[in-house]
Amino acid sequence: MVEKINSHIQQYNYNTTNSVTNSVKVNSTTTSPIQPNFTAIYPLNKNSTPTTNNIQQVRTTLNSSEEKKKYTTIISNLDKNGRKLVESLLKTGVLLNAESNDKSTVLDNLYKIITEPRAEGLDAKTMLKDTIATIGYPYLITQQFGDIPKEYEQIALNANNQNKTNLLDIYQGQNDINVLRSGTCVAASTEFKLAKQLPAEFARIAQELSSPKLSATKTIGLNNLADNTINAVWLLNAFEIPYKMNDFNQAILTFAPDKNAIIRAQIQTTNKDPYERTPLDVLMQSTFMQIGSQQSYNSLTDKRAGKFNQNDKGLIEFEKTFTESVVFDKNILSVTYQTVDENARLVGYETDLGTMKRHLIDALNEGENVIIGYTQTDSNNIIINGHEITIVGYKTDNKGKVTFICNDTDDNVPKPIEYSEDYLLPKIHHAALPQHIVEKDLNIVPNWIEGINMYKDMKNAA
Repeated sequence: MVEKINSHIQQYNYNTTNSVTNSVKVNSTTTSPIQPNFTAIYPLNKNSTPTTNNIQQVRTTLNSSEEKKKYTTIISNLDKNGRKLVESLLKTGVLLNAESNDKSTVLDNLYKIITEPRAEGLDAKTMLKDTIATIGYPYLITQQFGDIPKEYEQIALNANNQNKTNLLDIYQGQNDINVLRSGTCVAASTEFKLAKQLPAEFARIAQELSSPKLSATKTIGLNNLADNTINAVWLLNAFEIPYKMNDFNQAILTFAPDKNAIIRAQIQTTNKDPYERTPLDVLMQSTFMQIGSQQSYNSLTDKRAGKFNQNDKGLIEFEKTFTESVVFDKNILSVTYQTVDENARLVGYETDLGTMKRHLIDALNEGENVIIGYTQTDSNNIIINGHEITIVGYKTDNKGKVTFICNDTDDNVPKPIEYSEDYLLPKIHHAALPQHIVEKDLNIVPNWIEGINMYKDMKNAA
């Protein structure tokens, strides 16, 4: 149900879904003001190889004794299937890919995972296996929380009720940790895209997040956030993300999971069931939820606070765009295609569906994964549900009709799903696209302007 909020702008809260091929089921909760609120997911073309967009040179041979030593150490800690996968990553150029923030390779970071200490309660071999499997086949990523076994119940309860004195809050805290439906779609999508498009950066962040420091640093260009340094710094401060300024052009950001994520990761290390998150999924998704929610996420309850969202689940579109921009150090535009009135009624589109399709295909042809937010409406065209998935490929039949290849981290099906253009295009509310693809067709408000205006609206309404 979409609940009306007493605001001049509506925001729809889109949380988690179940998706199967050629059908979309979405469970939505309530709303908060300002803009559509989606939680998301990312995918991969099943016919593609897990290489990156901008590799200048693909290297498939171990050139030094140091590289050979690292390779031997890694495969000696894997079973037969793991060794075959590492061999495949080497042959396809992924293992020696160095398109990471510090120019380290996938090989370098896998070696660190298995030879350097991991955070308390994490197993190096498990983290190594999960990192390799995720890079090799990102469809394995899921947002499904696991149950809390008896031996961890009191630990989880104590952590969740820390500093609480009100008996009602303590009682509610006991119920909140039994998460049945996750709202980490955006975070799982970000994790997926990182593993598929930037495997070296994925391995680097996986290594740092699972290390005893439980955090990763990343240097970003401030021009990928806003038109000038002042506005970029405003965004960093608004999202409360720890950072240091090198100069007026760059900042070093610190990414970290919330303090309770380690408990979830420890549980999944020893008690992971089929279709549940790996410990790596836990750390990655918590980190990206922290970035988007202004450092307010709680892995035990899957709830968040923060200044931009009145709903306690998921990330709104503005938060999602910021998260994607800093994680990928790229200027991301969220392009809104649907026109929705103050009563949550779909009344039209900002452009024709043919132009929308061209935007998507142009981005896919450039090697981008395109995150889209789609909606469902009732018989009166009122939006009742929404969800976010990622388009990663397409195919065209002999009549020119396009089928989009997508992925859903919430369907318990670790493989792509397909939607025809006639089915999917009318449902697309927004898409994350490079600016040059859409700027000649649409007048897009950049993310930083949207954020400042949103903040002003909230201040005025307070």
